[in-house]
Amino acid sequence: MSKEKVIELLIKQRRVEGVVHGQVMPRHDMIETLVHRQHSAELQNFVARTTTEEIGAILESLPAQDGILFWQQVPEGRQNEVLWEVSDACREQLVGNREPAFDATQMNAFELRDGRLQQIPIESRKDFDGIRPVWIDLINATRAERSYVGAHFGVTLPDPGDMTDLEVSTRFHIEESGDIHLHSNFLLDREGNSRSIPVIFIVHKGILFTLRNEELPVFRLQRRRARTQPGYVSDCNDLLLDLYGADVEYSADSLEDIYTTLGKVGRQVLSEAISDREAAAILGDIAEEEDLNGRIRGNILDTQRAINFLIRCKILSTAQFDDAKQILQNIESLNSHTSFLFDKINFLMDATIGFININQNKRINQLTVFGVVFMPLNILAGVGGMSEFSMMTQGIPWPLAYGGFLLGAALIGALTYVALKHFERRQSRDVKSVKPS
Repeated sequence: MSKEKVIELLIKQRRVEGVVHGQVMPRHDMIETLVHRQHSAELQNFVARTTTEEIGAILESLPAQDGILFWQQVPEGRQNEVLWEVSDACREQLVGNREPAFDATQMNAFELRDGRLQQIPIESRKDFDGIRPVWIDLINATRAERSYVGAHFGVTLPDPGDMTDLEVSTRFHIEESGDIHLHSNFLLDREGNSRSIPVIFIVHKGILFTLRNEELPVFRLQRRRARTQPGYVSDCNDLLLDLYGADVEYSADSLEDIYTTLGKVGRQVLSEAISDREAAAILGDIAEEEDLNGRIRGNILDTQRAINFLIRCKILSTAQFDDAKQILQNIESLNSHTSFLFDKINFLMDATIGFININQNKRINQLTVFGVVFMPLNILAGVGGMSEFSMMTQGIPWPLAYGGFLLGAALIGALTYVALKHFERRQSRDVKSVKPS
């Protein structure tokens, strides 16, 4: 529906309600209320099918009186979103001095004071007045909120969710205005649910903008360090390097957890015997750690490309250049750890599959022994079912004849089983007695 359709609905509502209001009829108030509810429901259905951006555009184009009537049909849960889409003049007509708030968004600005970061929570647009931030951190910001913050500081802030399919060559670049853009993936290692979270970094006129849709432990760590340690950061480039450095540390902690988990798995695998159910659980643990190790490797390689890009940009001071080199050295050491873990994971997986094969061979061996033991019994059973057996046992009562037959069959089966076990033990002793040269 368009603006014309909304105007048509509003005119129809006023016309019908005016006719009903001017007539004298029984239960006049009830009928007038029903008509009003019917038209309100029609407008509410329209609002439910319309995006926030379209509702804002319609409110901007409607006359003041019609805009107020249409605004009354907007659900309370969506009103704050719509207020971000309209101009200040339209907003004042609708809600007076009410400012749109950052409801679901976690937004913080940080000023550098006496060598420490001073956090300034942003809850409304007025909180931006008079601040000189060195870092603005946005989590789960809407398009309208990003547009307002970007317009306030003169920079375009994209959606992190739209940047996940970018090619590597386009994820790190410098705009014509001189702004530096970096689109990186940061590790979020939660038990049983590790994944990569896209983060956008923009360096604009001495301000670092970070945009993401989920909170990350790396950012909490960075905020705590910068608030408590004087001189920890001096500008936005320090913040950017420290965030990447903290991400490398977080990856190293996750690698230590993999070592611990694989150590437990290794003790199970190298035990004397494991059941098929235990082997299946072990394979699940190994697969999970392999996936995490792969994510860590991809994450640190992404960080390595970002640091190399910053070095090539030649925007780092001498101290910052040394810090970047140290981060690259840490990444190289982690690469060797991830390679070792891949080898260890492959070994444990092969060993676990080997145990599964051994268990299967044991079952097959048991079936083979069972078949060998009953093979002579099957032959005897065939003989006992023939007429010659009856002729051979003439004069002997059949209970004695067949009882003796069964007893002989059982004795032959037992002797066969004992002979097989003796043969297996002898083979086992022969194998143990052979020493490697």
